[in-house]
Amino acid sequence: MIKASVVVPVYNPGPYLQHCAESLLNQSLPPDEYEIVFVDDGSTDDSPRHLDELAATHPRVRVHHQENSGWPGKPRNVGVELARGEYVQFVDQDDVLAPEALERMYALGSSNDADIVLGKVGGTMTGPSTVFAQTVPSCTVADAPLIESLTPHKMFRRSFLMDNGIWFPEGRRRLEDQLFMARAYTRAKSVSIVGDYVCYYWLRRDDGGNNSGNALNLRGYYANVREVMDAIEEGTDPGEVRDRLLRRLLRVEMMSRLREPRLVRYSEGYRNAGYREVRKLTLERFGSGPGGVVDGLAPVMRLRVTLLQRDRLDGLMELARRCEKVRAEAEVEEVTWRAGALRVGVRARLLHPDGRPVVVTERAGRYYLDDELAAGLPTLAEGWDVGDPCEHVQGDLRVHHRDSDTWWFAPEPLHGSLERVVHDGTQVHHQVVASGVFTLDPDRLAGGGPLAGGRHDLWLSAQILGLGRSLRITLDGSSRWKQAMVPAVVGDPARIVVPQRTLPDGQLALEVDARGQALASAVASLGVGPLHVSEGGTHLQLSLPVRTGPGAGAHQAEVVIGRAGASHTLPGRIQPAGTTVLALEHVPALPAGRHPIALRTNGTGERPAVPIGTAVVRGGRIVAVRAVRHNAPLRRLPARLASDRQLRRRVHQLVRKLPDEQADLVRKVLREVARWSRSR
Repeated sequence: MIKASVVVPVYNPGPYLQHCAESLLNQSLPPDEYEIVFVDDGSTDDSPRHLDELAATHPRVRVHHQENSGWPGKPRNVGVELARGEYVQFVDQDDVLAPEALERMYALGSSNDADIVLGKVGGTMTGPSTVFAQTVPSCTVADAPLIESLTPHKMFRRSFLMDNGIWFPEGRRRLEDQLFMARAYTRAKSVSIVGDYVCYYWLRRDDGGNNSGNALNLRGYYANVREVMDAIEEGTDPGEVRDRLLRRLLRVEMMSRLREPRLVRYSEGYRNAGYREVRKLTLERFGSGPGGVVDGLAPVMRLRVTLLQRDRLDGLMELARRCEKVRAEAEVEEVTWRAGALRVGVRARLLHPDGRPVVVTERAGRYYLDDELAAGLPTLAEGWDVGDPCEHVQGDLRVHHRDSDTWWFAPEPLHGSLERVVHDGTQVHHQVVASGVFTLDPDRLAGGGPLAGGRHDLWLSAQILGLGRSLRITLDGSSRWKQAMVPAVVGDPARIVVPQRTLPDGQLALEVDARGQALASAVASLGVGPLHVSEGGTHLQLSLPVRTGPGAGAHQAEVVIGRAGASHTLPGRIQPAGTTVLALEHVPALPAGRHPIALRTNGTGERPAVPIGTAVVRGGRIVAVRAVRHNAPLRRLPARLASDRQLRRRVHQLVRKLPDEQADLVRKVLREVARWSRSR
């Protein structure tokens, strides 16, 4: 039985087709359980020949050639008609599927009778999406934020598409993907989401060939937005679900061009033309005043729509200028290990350019938007009532894996609260604070699975009053965080996780598997503990400043005792034993005196062992180990410098003025210094 058919529309892909085809041919699903259907849309390069060669070589590859239709819609439709699989997966010619994508998506979808299966998306043309925060066996558009993922690079039950007559519109047009997905989502009875594995890599081409293009026919574009709205209304009943789906189109496809930074940067002609089209559609669909869709918007976005309804482009421009100056600040309140997970407490708030908080003003039991944002805007004589200031606070802590450009999400959300900041005798002012305590479990943070090895940077995404900001989670250079930056050994097989304060801006990161000897450097900085020696003196246990999670196993390590030319390399284990210890067995007799002890955790010998102490030897046996804070004063210097914001900003300004080659060299040196510095 063919479980999945991969449909790929092809038109003049150039060299990018090879990467796509290789990823499809190398799926973990058995070759006789899936097929690849390439639909050549009249290509004029050598891709038709290449496709035919693939089909002749691989029985699971099928190729259909047709006259050029000008857009992906018709090739996709033809591919669905030709498909023989239970499910159909759409892939673009310049993207790739991860090796286990089809197997994982089919397994989850078929076991939950899903009409649609979403696979987590990564790559250079997509950012973090909470749709893929975790694996969801079954959901619908009514109880999950599916509407935030409107690209068609998903798996669909073929009979579901055929029975419901869900096809792509054909010919050159905009938003054909959204129209297809709106029809599919509103008819699907079950949708599965693979959130613990990146299935689809959406990749930006070097030549820009997968961009939709810069020229935009505004009238045609918003005619297509109308069609998407029609599809939503056809597939839903009046009420909150329909309003929420339409609200997404209002926020993104319509109002995004009438806010900062785009609105103030458009040419006057283009800005006015876009304004007229958006206002026309807004009045047509949502009326000239409040209503279910508009009322559900966050305060600042609701204000934008109100100015639009009242035909005040000047007010929208002024509001955009004011909001563009607003920044956000995140403050870390807690970093601590608990039960094998790193707990991070963070609070965020909005600030004016001079550092004063953005506030809401309480008058007669109601809350009004900060006068510096709302005062003087046309038609707002009495200010702007924000309703419940905390209702629309939302956000999350997200972790970015540098090596794979993949984002993962902590399970807890941000929550809003009010803090009184000023009482001028007649009015009370409050700042809206978004805060949360997040649990970063290295064994479960990757959508329910373990984090991959490498560095994971911590970010905070916060929406307050309808203004969204993405913030690095940073720590200052003070000593209060030193004990928080303690390594841990978690899981079985054991894995090393080291919190780090990274340069140049002090961003908090997790180094997983300690590929850069991060654990050994941290031990050197924090200092080793007491030494326990067996009766014969050949078995040692050295206490380490390392946490262990519940059920953690032992992690293999190497210990180098002595100086180069006369050293001994011994196997060791980092293991829980009440506290965490470095266990050594069969330690040979050593010359009397003091000998450096160095630790290597990767066991490959590619990186030098890091000195963590000095062994005191008497009578051929180690009797004590003295902590050595490895170059601690010098290592703390970069962190202290990084905590000076003005100095940091000045350094980056100077680097930007250098020629490209020199600037790259300086940045490389700064990165090396950051890796070397371990005083966190």
